[in-house]
Amino acid sequence: PDFTVLSNSLEEVTLQDIKGKPAVISVIPSIDTGVCDAQTRRFNEEAAGLGSVKVYTISADLPFAQARWCGANGIENVETLSDHRELSFGEAFGLYIKELRLLARAVFVLDENGKVVYTEYVSEATNHP
Repeated sequence: PDFTVLSNSLEEVTLQDIKGKPAVISVIPSIDTGVCDAQTRRFNEEAAGLGSVKVYTISADLPFAQARWCGANGIENVETLSDHRELSFGEAFGLYIKELRLLARAVFVLDENGKVVYTEYVSEATNHP
């Protein structure tokens, strides 16, 4: 499904922008929690060995918070994207938690055409994928 999120530089990013290379999308509730911190660090480590596969982390955090956290933690192999404005990614992928205005934890693998080829929904927010 299509979506629009924001990069750390406030540029709009859509599914169309992600197409062209295989992609892993790690979805987290908030970058400023222990489990989300650990998940993003792990995906950053794994991304270093994935060659042309692009790795993204999407949350409802503000782009400024994502950029600050990445800078402070040396995250260079994962691109963080913010769904805070419209929550269109959360809506499209069934991850929007309305009561909290956050996204549920999940992982998606997309092929080079943007087709979802693997999905993992994490049933408990405190668990890792």
